[in-house]
Amino acid sequence: MIDLSTLSREQKIEFIHLLEEKERRKKGRFIDTLYPAEGDFRRELYPKHMEFFAAGAEYRERLFVAANRVGKTLAGGGYETALHLTGDYPDWWIGRRFDKPINCWVAGDTSKTTRDILQLKLFGETSDIGTGLLPRSNILKTFAKTGVADAIELAHIRHKTGGKSIVALKSYDQRREGFQGTEQDVIWLDEEPPEDVYVECLLRTMTNNGIVMVTATPLMGITPFMISFMPQYGMNA
Repeated sequence: MIDLSTLSREQKIEFIHLLEEKERRKKGRFIDTLYPAEGDFRRELYPKHMEFFAAGAEYRERLFVAANRVGKTLAGGGYETALHLTGDYPDWWIGRRFDKPINCWVAGDTSKTTRDILQLKLFGETSDIGTGLLPRSNILKTFAKTGVADAIELAHIRHKTGGKSIVALKSYDQRREGFQGTEQDVIWLDEEPPEDVYVECLLRTMTNNGIVMVTATPLMGITPFMISFMPQYGMNA
């Protein structure tokens, strides 16, 4: 422990600057605080999340159904997406792994909800980019979205191989046409997507064995989309 009373004014100022830099760097690695081996938030307390991650090693399509505010977005889809973009998987990771930079789409209901929820989870506050799940040092460049204040449309993320992953932020209100285009390795959809949008996402990941994951609260009830993952509920409808 440093006794500040023994330091000169200049030394105290330097010490404060070092503490501020330490805190800034800590904030820039938020992802490291999730799923520790021990403590009140140790990963063994999240069996549903672990099950969701593990399923990715076997299945191309996954659905994480949960109530609001239980961590399906931040600690579920967001956490896994950040790992794939950076390639920086923890030793305990039991899910799908990519050994190269990826192309990725992330999408929500509208441009504003994508900005306010998914962008916030991945990048942090617009005034302090790098305080979300993506480490500050991995965010190479962001490109603003036209027509939506403070929204990010595209970002380049440093991959551990030295390459560059690309993530595009989309929304269902772009309709099916907005999801046409190139192959994608990872697509994360937050909340239930329209059927035609989901089909397009499957097509984008078909030829390269990519994955599509959905995190959703079933606010619309037992829809055909939900039944496609849980056919037992369709039989009882």
